[in-house]
Amino acid sequence: MSPHEVGLTCQPSSLLDTEGCTQGGYPSYTVNASSVAQIQFAVNFARNNGIRFVIMNTGHDFLGKSSGAGSLSVWMHGMKEMKYIPSYNGSSWSGPVIKTGAGVQGFELYDFAYQNDVTAMGGLCVTVGIVGGWFQGGGHGPLSPLFGMGADDVLSVDVVTSDGRFITASDTQNADLFWALRGGGAGTYGVVTSATIKARPKIPAATATWSFSYPANVSEDTFKKAVRSWLSYFPRYADVGLYSYLNVIPAPDGGSSFVMDPLVAPNQTIEEAKAIIQPWLDDIEGLGIDIQPEWNYYESFKGVADNALTNGSANNYGSVSGNRLFPRENFEGELFESTFDAIWDNIKAGYVVLPYNIAPLYERSSSTNNAVSPAWREAIAYVIMGATINYTQSAEDVMEARYNFTQGPMQRFRNISPGAGSYGNEGDRLEPNFQWSYFGSFYPRLLELKKRYDPFNVFYAVTAVGSEFFEVRSIDGVANENGRLCRKANPDLYKAEGPDWQG
Repeated sequence: MSPHEVGLTCQPSSLLDTEGCTQGGYPSYTVNASSVAQIQFAVNFARNNGIRFVIMNTGHDFLGKSSGAGSLSVWMHGMKEMKYIPSYNGSSWSGPVIKTGAGVQGFELYDFAYQNDVTAMGGLCVTVGIVGGWFQGGGHGPLSPLFGMGADDVLSVDVVTSDGRFITASDTQNADLFWALRGGGAGTYGVVTSATIKARPKIPAATATWSFSYPANVSEDTFKKAVRSWLSYFPRYADVGLYSYLNVIPAPDGGSSFVMDPLVAPNQTIEEAKAIIQPWLDDIEGLGIDIQPEWNYYESFKGVADNALTNGSANNYGSVSGNRLFPRENFEGELFESTFDAIWDNIKAGYVVLPYNIAPLYERSSSTNNAVSPAWREAIAYVIMGATINYTQSAEDVMEARYNFTQGPMQRFRNISPGAGSYGNEGDRLEPNFQWSYFGSFYPRLLELKKRYDPFNVFYAVTAVGSEFFEVRSIDGVANENGRLCRKANPDLYKAEGPDWQG
């Protein structure tokens, strides 16, 4: 996903000259795991010999968490066994479930669920693994308006711990580890080999896509008003269960494009979904914008996955990103004007701005008693922003550009949402005070559990719990995985940033 995170060494493409290839930030050895015993052997070997250990499934990661120079890696991609269990009785769920191996990807889970006449949660990008970083970091997707976060649907987890034990974590076994694994960050507490997740009846959905841009279709002022109008409806759309993924991206002619790809209305017909967004359609008609949304209706979520969702295939050469989880208050009253101004300033500056409208359903129960960042529970907007950096510059210039992005346009978002957070799965590795941003008030408890379940420091990932005590000494001077992992002499410790912090 992000070749700059492994030192821009040789790639299987024409992006780079093949002369002078180096190992970069990739592992030196990989175990292509097909059994729990192989994973146990690898964990024990790495621990006993002081070797950096890395866990990888699909590698769909913006920060380089599944890489590490000189490391021993376990590749989980081959562990694709799935089992449908029609009758499951647990403390928080009675009904059908699917037990899925760590290598299963979204499209495989959607298809398997369809074959068994049920629905299971996955991400927007269907190539993302379900049991790896997705649910362990929280896991959002098009069904979140109905069912919450991916972590909320997990009923039990099988995991190899740092001492080589193979255990099950659930509400009734190793409950504290179970709490941490669901949302407390991937690659941190153990190697998850499989998980049991909820299965629900078939869910139909309506979807839509459309686009327009300036200056090709409309003026800049009209475009701005159309974007503002769409964002102003976020509270309404969140309340009725819509999910939308808007791309506001620089256009080839120097302007910007508004690309809805897609809008998903779970459990709603096309007519019902149209009625929900009709006020916005009326607004843009009044602005003189003519769009013809392409609507589709699918009887099952497999149809949505096959036709409306993305493969998420990307080689993000030269791109960096960050994000912010905006609570409802940012889209109401006077604060909405400041929020939109900050978003528009970043659009005008030529950044890629991706505002999701998503409010994961949250029901306070044993199944949602997990480590998903509290910021997700308040959010109705999840905004990713991206920039392009010239990595052919000197390391000093690259890092200056990186810090300018983190402390410039991304800081605008932090300034208008103090105390809110960001999503670690698609975050910025330079995120200031990542402990609060990615984990919020749960961080102290997560750190205590990290120390308890990984006293040997076998598991490390950038911006993961406990990572502040270590550093990658990059050989090229850029923030990446291309160098040795070492203990810090003076770690940057956790700083309280929000009203919920106690301690």
